[in-house]
Amino acid sequence: MPDLLAPGMRVLFCGINPSLYSAVVGVHFARPGNRFWPAMHLAGFTPRRFLPSEQGEMKALGLGITNVVDRATASADQLEAQEYVEGRRSLERKVKRYRPSFLAVLGLGAYRSAFARPKARFGRQEETLGDTRLWVLPNPSGLNASYQLPDLARLFGELRRAVDAG
Repeated sequence: MPDLLAPGMRVLFCGINPSLYSAVVGVHFARPGNRFWPAMHLAGFTPRRFLPSEQGEMKALGLGITNVVDRATASADQLEAQEYVEGRRSLERKVKRYRPSFLAVLGLGAYRSAFARPKARFGRQEETLGDTRLWVLPNPSGLNASYQLPDLARLFGELRRAVDAG
C-alpha cells in the first residue's frame, strides 16, 4: 500500500495496517464501513467528505496517510507483536524524513504495542518523535463498534483544534 506523504505535513495519520480490500484497490481506508473519511470531514480536516479514491487531495491540505504495519490482513488481530516493533522503526524513519507537526496513530492498541506504552490513553501523548507531537485516536474501522461516528468526529476534532492552535 503506497503511503501518502509530503514534507512538512500538518498531520500524518497512521492506520494500524491495510485491510485486504484497501490493499486490492490501493487506497487507504477504502472499505465502505470505514468511518475515517466521514470523521475527517465532520472534524473539519476536509472541506467535504472525500471518497477514498480522492485521498490524493489530502496532500494539498497538509495531511498524509501511512500505516504502522504494511501487511494487509482481514483484521488487525492477525498481526504479530514483532510487526508493531518493526512498524515503529519505519514510522520513526518517515517522521524524521517528512517532519509532520503531528503523527496521529489510529488505534490505541496499535500505539501501545508499537511504542511500548501499555498505559497510553487517547489524545496527545507526552513523548514526541523529534519535533513531531504524537496523538492517539480510535481506529475508525467499521469493525471497531466501541466508537460511533459522532464519537470519532469529536475526538478527531480535538486533534484538529490542537493542530490549528499550533
